[in-house]
Amino acid sequence: MAIIFGLPVILSVVVVRIFFPDWYMKISQTTPGMFISAIIAVVCIVLFYSFFRMQYKWEMNEQLYQELKYKENRENENSKKTIIQNTNLE
Repeated sequence: MAIIFGLPVILSVVVVRIFFPDWYMKISQTTPGMFISAIIAVVCIVLFYSFFRMQYKWEMNEQLYQELKYKENRENENSKKTIIQNTNLE
């Protein structure tokens, strides 16, 4: 998901840099070092977003698992109570 947002930025900068290097330098007034810095910044943002998205999904799945486990335990307790009550009535 992060690559979907980061890739167009990187591609647009790379395409302009490769095909229009004079225009890029004249308009942006940047040094070649800033070009690499921008690429590194976008890659860092993609990695940062990916890591926290992974953590968020992990926590959501863990919460869902805990809820299902709780429901399963509750149903097992209810079925045991029902069995005990039925045996006591007989």
